[in-house]
Amino acid sequence: MTYLLPPLNALRAFEAAARHLSFKQAAHELHVTAGAVSQQVRLLEERLGVQLFERRTRQIILTSGGETYLARVRQAFRGLAEATAELKPEGVTSLLHIGLHASFAVDGLRARLSRFRRAQPQIAVRISQPAGLHELLEGKVDVVIADRVQRHPGYRCEPLDSGFLIGPLGTADCPEIETLRSCLLGHVELGPPAKTKAPSPPKDANIEVQ
Repeated sequence: MTYLLPPLNALRAFEAAARHLSFKQAAHELHVTAGAVSQQVRLLEERLGVQLFERRTRQIILTSGGETYLARVRQAFRGLAEATAELKPEGVTSLLHIGLHASFAVDGLRARLSRFRRAQPQIAVRISQPAGLHELLEGKVDVVIADRVQRHPGYRCEPLDSGFLIGPLGTADCPEIETLRSCLLGHVELGPPAKTKAPSPPKDANIEVQ
């Protein structure tokens, strides 16, 4: 069966712009110009025959049609991400890049990040410190652990035992981020890793601090 689908780049531009409610911030995330994002969205609207955004002075707002379409596009992207993750051979490693506020002690996080590594052994962790909302908006890190509430359109700021976890709405509900959040809150308790014939890696071998 052949599917009549809009271009993927146009859908990515729409989803990012809808999260940020800003063509400029979407452009930062996608590493293109704001004009390119605006053009992609305009082409998508023309293809669909539906206006997705109301364009106001220094602001864009989703139309009712845009809100409905956004929910289905996010659902489709989530399905693609899950299918891709299931397709990866066992042991393939992805990277989660965490930005950390300058005041946080990395040593205090190691135990809980090690717990995350045991829960998600296919994902390596990289920590950049100092890093904050600015680095997150520019796409330099995937999530940020901050010392105080930092709100921004298109991002979710959730309390931890100490500080806040900030990430894009588009990835805030993915299994990896949900597991990270649970580990940081101490909600994930795991037994000792299973014994294998291979030697155990050195402590925190897959937690890299920059």
